[in-house]
Amino acid sequence: MFSWMGRQAGGRERMGGADAVQTVTGGLRSLYLRKVLPLEEAYRFHEFHSPALEDADFENKPMILLVGQYSTGKTTFIRYLLEQDFPGMRIGPEPTTDSFIAVMYGDTEGNTPGNALVVDPKKPFRKLSRFGNAFLNRFMCSQLPNQVLKSISIIDSPGILSGEKQRISRGYDFCQVLQWFAERVDRIILLFDAHKLDISDEFSEAIKAFRGQDDKIRVVLNKADQVDTQQLMRVYGALMWSLGKVINTPEVLRVYIGSFWAQPLQNTDNRRLFEAEAQDLFRDIQSLPQKAAVRKLNDLIKRARLAKVHAYIISHLKKEMPSMFGKENKKRELISRLPEIYIQLQREYQISAGDFPEVKAMQEQLENYDFTKFHSLKPKLIEAVDNMLSNKISSLMNLISQEEINVPTQLVQGGAFDGTAEGPFNQGYGEGAKEGADEEEWVVARDKPVYDELFYTLSPINGKISGVNAKKEMVTSKLPNSVLGKIWKLADCDCDGMLDEEEFALAKHLIKIKLDGYELPSSLPSHLVPPSHRKSLPKTD
Repeated sequence: MFSWMGRQAGGRERMGGADAVQTVTGGLRSLYLRKVLPLEEAYRFHEFHSPALEDADFENKPMILLVGQYSTGKTTFIRYLLEQDFPGMRIGPEPTTDSFIAVMYGDTEGNTPGNALVVDPKKPFRKLSRFGNAFLNRFMCSQLPNQVLKSISIIDSPGILSGEKQRISRGYDFCQVLQWFAERVDRIILLFDAHKLDISDEFSEAIKAFRGQDDKIRVVLNKADQVDTQQLMRVYGALMWSLGKVINTPEVLRVYIGSFWAQPLQNTDNRRLFEAEAQDLFRDIQSLPQKAAVRKLNDLIKRARLAKVHAYIISHLKKEMPSMFGKENKKRELISRLPEIYIQLQREYQISAGDFPEVKAMQEQLENYDFTKFHSLKPKLIEAVDNMLSNKISSLMNLISQEEINVPTQLVQGGAFDGTAEGPFNQGYGEGAKEGADEEEWVVARDKPVYDELFYTLSPINGKISGVNAKKEMVTSKLPNSVLGKIWKLADCDCDGMLDEEEFALAKHLIKIKLDGYELPSSLPSHLVPPSHRKSLPKTD
């Protein structure tokens, strides 16, 4: 095991949150510098795929990349999360955001232009300098003191238009920039407008640039309050059909439906759905700091696997080159035969086809290189990466798991995330089993007269009905026995195997809660305990 792991293991109980993060970060950096980077440098990985990682790539906060066509609400979405304007923000129905804007935490508000940003060693953007001034003039960092940004950073991207003109007029490779960000961010959010579901050619190419990052992608169907329920069903179906044509994965992408801005809903029919979807999305974003170390580890593994495959490809091309004559002809032949070479290498080294880079892009890049200057295969470099993947990664994963247990859960706070955290506007407040929690009267008493009529038809003896008679009534709900059994346990407060009229009314109330689509509580909340049982019932933790 690594020496840094051994040193830290003994003092883990004394370790604070920041120290734990530094431990994992140091381990990741050490693995990369000692195991992966030598292999990358030997076979020109950085020229073909991705620049070398720097300290800032390991230490930066979780990042979210927003991508979508113009006027889908990307900038408004950021404003909604922060509940605050940020420097450089422009919102309008026309294509307003024409730059990449990194929205990050800062003690004072201000902007940093792209050319200055890429020379700052504390920011994870130094390698973006390779895209040139055309891109850097369209890149900036917007800093402001905001609670949300203490935990995450957000990347706003230019609105995507349709047509060849927009792609050419950018002056830089838009999809390559997106791919660079995709490799480094923790979440990629694709935004769609309920009225603009068409996926333009450039948007399709942009989505394809996220190949290999499918686990990071989430989809937001925004402005869903502008259509009614029937139209929303059609819009959702059309969106899934469109996505299925450009994202080639067997899994269905998670789509969050709602209206993500702080304005009244135009159509309130689906308010409950929008609230539930917003809370699901918030929970996903809030968990990013806690999962950041695992994400960085996962990205390092993917990078190491790609570096290995790249080394096999480059060394194979070197081996096939003649020593004297016919080099150019052989080079053209090898490039044209690259798909066959992929298959050959898969069989020879037992590599999955999914680990190989895209054939067409690789063929285009290889045109610019002299194969005779490539290096032959160096088994020691390959063995170092194999050893890391088979042994060292599992040790680091165990360390991360231990830190997740020992360090308090880190959640994104502030802005919109605090708006529904507590109080009557918390999701589910006053609904289901929580109904009546802040009322003095027993909530079951409202319908108890109806339940009492049923109770006295079930032949009570000494004010109680047997389990057999109770079952006859309860099974009419058509709920499965596993659910009815839980309801029985919750309702039989004195555990005597029988139900009095209050316990029976409680059982019927719990059945109603379940039939209305809510979950049953694991233990009976104090406000649902029947009045005559409140003194005798043992307290729940």
